[in-house]
Order: sequence, then C-alpha cells, then structure tokens
Amino acid sequence: MAGPLRTLGGTGMAVSAVGFGAWAIGGPGWRFTWGQQDDGDSVAAIRRAVEQGVNWIDTAAVYGLGHSEEVVGRAIAGIPEADRPYVFTKCGLVWDPDNRSAAPRKIMSAVSVRREVEDSLRRLGVERLDLYQVHWPGDGRSLDWGGTGDDAPSPAAVPLEEYWQTMAELRVEGKVRAIGLSNHDVAQLEIAETIAHVDAIQPPFSLLDRSAGDQLEWAAKNGTGAIVYQPMYSGLLTGAFDRDRVAALPPDDWRRTAPAFTADLDRNLSVVDAMRPIADRHDTSVSSVAIAWTLAWPGVTGAIVGARRPAQVDAWARAGSVELTQQDLVDLASAIRSAGVGKGPTHP
Repeated sequence: MAGPLRTLGGTGMAVSAVGFGAWAIGGPGWRFTWGQQDDGDSVAAIRRAVEQGVNWIDTAAVYGLGHSEEVVGRAIAGIPEADRPYVFTKCGLVWDPDNRSAAPRKIMSAVSVRREVEDSLRRLGVERLDLYQVHWPGDGRSLDWGGTGDDAPSPAAVPLEEYWQTMAELRVEGKVRAIGLSNHDVAQLEIAETIAHVDAIQPPFSLLDRSAGDQLEWAAKNGTGAIVYQPMYSGLLTGAFDRDRVAALPPDDWRRTAPAFTADLDRNLSVVDAMRPIADRHDTSVSSVAIAWTLAWPGVTGAIVGARRPAQVDAWARAGSVELTQQDLVDLASAIRSAGVGKGPTHP
C-alpha cells in the first residue's frame, strides 16, 4: 500500500516512497519537543507503518535526546530480521545533559561522531546502521530551528573535509551501510563528493518550502538518493490545522510560536484549501496530496512522514501510490503563487 519501491541512489537499498519519521515520538523535555507522547502509541504507529509497506524509519540521536532511538529500537525488536525496516539515523547535534532545554550544538569532531554512532547502535539495538547522516554542518554553533542559533565563530567548528572523512571511515569499517548529508547546500555537497560518495541527502521540501530544488537536481545528477523531510510542513499540510488548533497546542510544542503557524498561517491555509478538491479527485487525504507532490519531483527518492498514533499512519501510508496529474500540479502551482508562500520553483 505504501507504493512501489524506489532505489536509494547506489546503496542497493530499495525503499518505499514514504518512510516513518520519528522526530515527534521523542517526547517531552527537550528544546524541539512536540509535547507529551505515549511510547505505546509510538511503537504501535511504527508497527502499523511496517504493516502498510513502509520499509524505513528515519530518526536522530537528538530527537528526545536519545529517546526516539530507544522507542524505535523497542518497536523493531519484535520484528523478524527479514521483515525489519531499514533504520536511518543522524549525528552531529550534541546536547547538554544538565540542561535539556538548551539548544543542541552542531559538533562533528571525530571523537564525538564515534561516540554517537556507538550510542545509536546501542539504543536502536542493531549491529549496523543502514544510513548514517550528518544532521547539520559541523560549525560548532548552537541550533535554532530554521536558523543557526548564535552566529559567532566557534572553536568547536570542524571542516567538512574532516567530518566527511570520519563518516567515510565508518562506512568502510561496516558500522554503517551508507552515509548522507542533511541540511547541506550544493557547494558543501560538491566538496564532500570529492572525498567520498554522498549516498543520500536529506533536505526540507514541501509545497511551502521549495528552496532545496538545486540540491535535488544535484542528487539526480550524481547518483545520490534524496529523502526529503517535512513534506507536510510539521502537520500544517494535513488539512487539520486552523487558528483554534494552533491555540490548543501544548505550551511546550515548538510550533506554537513558529511563523508558519502564526503570522503566515492564513496564507499557508489557503494552499491547504486548494489541496482539498485534488484530494477528493483522487479519493485520498490532503496529507497524501502534500506528500505525493514532493514525490512528483525529479530526484526525490522518498519522503519522511511522522506519526504519533496508528490512525495517523493510515492517513498517509498510500501517498506513495498517488500519482498527481499535470492539472493537479498546475492547480497547486497556481495556489502557491497566489498565496505568495515559500521560495523556489512551483512546478516539477
């Protein structure tokens, strides 16, 4: 039901068009939380996704400050190895255990990365990571969502050439099957490619954020897989949001103060309204239309989609089988231009 499999670059992995995103299941008590989360619901959601044909999970060490990886490990522990989904995770965002609410720092020293990979293997309960990704460029600065946090030069900065060599060594050693770069621009991808092949990239990409078009083009030209995150823009493109829903978000949910959910909400919701008749034409959900739009772009291998409960998986699991028509794509491009949202191309 999750749609036909797609080849992830030259990794040899055939992946479903949609993958399970494990950010929200990290739970409360850290900088970028989505609020309280029941771990039982998280495990059930992951297993429901696997039942629906989703064959990869994307998480990160920083999600819940290790907790998301632990929950993923719990969910896959009961699945026979032959049926177990691929596990993708990330390194390079290091938190202060004495101040869980502080912004994590982008640390990519060899010592730190090697410690992180061992911690992730332990939490996930696996012997090898299928895809290990650098979460953000290792400039040593603190991270604020959508920005770089502090802009001052950091003595903890590590050149890309150095940390990408460390990642390549992990691949050679067999601790990871493939290596990737998340949130790196084309110039950085070019540098990395001269050192070791970039197996996959992970940029944000959605109807409301199309700025990664050049990265996707680069991936297509270089035999690199591309899995995009936030295709539903952190839930905004599900069709379930309005001002009352935003106001009802838990106080610690980072979306309560994000511009997309506040100052820009009305413009963003006008795009959602344009998606509803398209969803009706395909007898599917608004969520599936948002995801299918990203999958229609050349260079995109798969889309990461989060869920906190099994029912949410059911709303998007078949998105990989939805084929938008040229008229659908034209209508959506028109809605984007009319609303004046985001930057980048509006049509595949």
